[in-house]
Amino acid sequence: MTDHPIPDGAILLLGGRSEIGVEVARRMCSGRVVILAARPGGDLSGQRELLLADGASAVATVTFDADQTTTHAETLVRVAAVHGRIGVAVVAFGILGDQARAEVDSAHAVQIATTDYVAQVSVLTELASLLRAQEPDRYGSRGAIVAFSSVAGVRVRRANYVYGSAKAGLDGFVSGMADALHGSGVHVLLARPGFVIGQMTAGLVASGVKPAPMSSTPQQVADATVSALARRRRVVWIPAVLGPASVAMRLLPQAVWRRMPR
Repeated sequence: MTDHPIPDGAILLLGGRSEIGVEVARRMCSGRVVILAARPGGDLSGQRELLLADGASAVATVTFDADQTTTHAETLVRVAAVHGRIGVAVVAFGILGDQARAEVDSAHAVQIATTDYVAQVSVLTELASLLRAQEPDRYGSRGAIVAFSSVAGVRVRRANYVYGSAKAGLDGFVSGMADALHGSGVHVLLARPGFVIGQMTAGLVASGVKPAPMSSTPQQVADATVSALARRRRVVWIPAVLGPASVAMRLLPQAVWRRMPR
């Protein structure tokens, strides 16, 4: 499949502290403005230094609380007004949550569902409208959106069903949105990584949870994601072997699947 240029414009990272998101941005940032959208109160100097070292022309920050869905449209309009055309929007925020707590604490279960599904639906909808309204660039593209699902959403496991169910919903939403945007000039890439050994899962590993087979690192996820984006793929499994493996997952008897670890 032929590689295509990354669409003209700035790179917007929603989830500016996301380890995977920053790695994705690093691979595309040369000569571009990068906007890190993140909750207030945390230091983004490390992320800024990495991006500048990789050739970003400038790195800006904007306050973005994913759970405050009523602010999404205003935030995106402000970003576009200040920084101009958005070439690629990477939606990389999310939480794992605590499965054991979520089974008895409905507020925590709702928090996971809000951040990992509801907030994503909101910002993805606003992004689609924003990019669709942009003029085509020299390559005929109005921009691209990268969204992160998970193998956890392919068939929800008892061991992490709250997180998995949110990812299952997100996966379906993004798949449908990509179909709706077909022919509009807005490209949507849905990434489905397996267990990622990084900052987000460090607590799990420290508590004794063994990384699942076919695990990957944030760097490997970013390499595969940017490669798929350049090829205008709609879906990328990371690692690729998870694609055929997902077929087998769906065929396992429920009595066996119930005992599967996360």
